[in-house]
Amino acid sequence: MLKHLLKSFGGLCLAMPLLVYAAPPKIAVSNLAYEEKVEEYFRVVAASSQDNFSASNTHVRANSSNQYLEVEGTSVRIDRGELRRFTSDIKGELLKLHSVQLVEAQGYKPTKNNEKLFDVIARIKRGEFKGADYVLFGTVSAIDVQDNAGMIAGSSAASAVRNMELVADFSLVNTRNYGVKAAFSAKGEGSDVKLINAGSIAVKHQNGKIVAEVSKSLGKDVVSQLTEQFRGLGTMAVENTADMREQAPPPAKAEEVMILTPQQTK
Repeated sequence: MLKHLLKSFGGLCLAMPLLVYAAPPKIAVSNLAYEEKVEEYFRVVAASSQDNFSASNTHVRANSSNQYLEVEGTSVRIDRGELRRFTSDIKGELLKLHSVQLVEAQGYKPTKNNEKLFDVIARIKRGEFKGADYVLFGTVSAIDVQDNAGMIAGSSAASAVRNMELVADFSLVNTRNYGVKAAFSAKGEGSDVKLINAGSIAVKHQNGKIVAEVSKSLGKDVVSQLTEQFRGLGTMAVENTADMREQAPPPAKAEEVMILTPQQTK
């Protein structure tokens, strides 16, 4: 009987790792990449003069020349870089799930004109996200800051409001096969309101507060959409688990054992 029980228990142990194994995914969160067109006004003024003088026994010759150049216009350049401020709250919201592991990205390695900044596959191959199963790659699509002011009804005071909105596009990329597992846009918002007298001109807003609100709301929106696309976020990194289940031997069936006891004769 003991032999049969051990055999059944051994079959159950073979099945148990397949039921409980769900390694949490390792995710690296990149800094938000941005690209903007910068226009710069320029004006160049150049002036020069030259005097020539010569003399001989019979005559004297003198002449002068003046040159003046003025050029003005607008030059355009493409500025690429990273915003490092808005990823901390994304990481914090991911940690609250208790189903992922965060891997710190090594950071972008600058190239000529930062042309590789948006090439996430090239950056993965360069080892910037070493140790991660996935990279949450974000790019800024719009940043809008607006200042509004208005009189308060029945009062001589006015309200000055500064609103900031940031919209970014995100992709969750597999570092092994470069497949995109999630893609969405997320938004962060923040504002600051000040009450001022009607005659006041200068208004000092709390820009740090606004940025903090934008960062926090962006983090919540990112993780909300990420979990919406991956309801089982804690198991998405174990993509080979299905193959392991198919290849694993089925658990041994418990054998029925009948125990016969001799009858006592009177």
